[in-house]
Amino acid sequence: MNIHAPSLAIGAGIAAIAIIGTFYAMSANIWTPFSVEDIKQSEHENAKPAQVENENPQTISLSMLTENASPLLGDPSAPITIIEFGDYQCFFCNKFFHETENQILDNYIKTGKVKMLFKDFTIIGQDSVTAAHAAHCAGEQGKFWEYHDTLYNNWTGENNGWASPENQLKFANDLGLDMEAFTECASSGRYMKMIQAGAEDAKTVGFTGTPGFIIVGVNNKIVKIPGAQPYDVFVKVLDSEELQNN
Repeated sequence: MNIHAPSLAIGAGIAAIAIIGTFYAMSANIWTPFSVEDIKQSEHENAKPAQVENENPQTISLSMLTENASPLLGDPSAPITIIEFGDYQCFFCNKFFHETENQILDNYIKTGKVKMLFKDFTIIGQDSVTAAHAAHCAGEQGKFWEYHDTLYNNWTGENNGWASPENQLKFANDLGLDMEAFTECASSGRYMKMIQAGAEDAKTVGFTGTPGFIIVGVNNKIVKIPGAQPYDVFVKVLDSEELQNN
């Protein structure tokens, strides 16, 4: 996937999301416009399909959704935000990237309707963490999303070595990154706390597998979508009156 929309600093994304109030009650804001039968779960997502959650409500802040994340993809003034929790080794994350994300990019992100963030939920193996850290290192050179795409375009399975540290150097070189700076970053481990925090945030919002999506609308409604759902499921949510109207 070629990235044409701008990748902007996370702070701009936080400022741009128009949310009234700091905190959200999960029981009040998790919503779905379709039936359980419409939501097919991925192998890695073991939670129930998206639905109103009334038991054990938790309170989450906007900053919890947007911190410890990638640079923003898209127009910071876009009214709807997609937050993806993913693992670069995950089969269904790769499936979403190749079958659904391109359509969202073309029809929603490039058109200024939606902006997107990626948060790490590294649950498959050590190479998942290695790849996640490398993507953030690429982000230091303004290439997070290009590196993100490179990882999924080179996916060959889970825990089979394609995401090894050696291959991370190859991917960085292929993207024309400053290799001295990239190698220093990769060896520093400075994004490890961020990656761990992203995983904890995923658990806080109730995800047990990858990928998982939180969609924040203009009227403060939050939609939780587990699994690599087909494009038409995202269309139903992104075009819904619940998310579009104040």
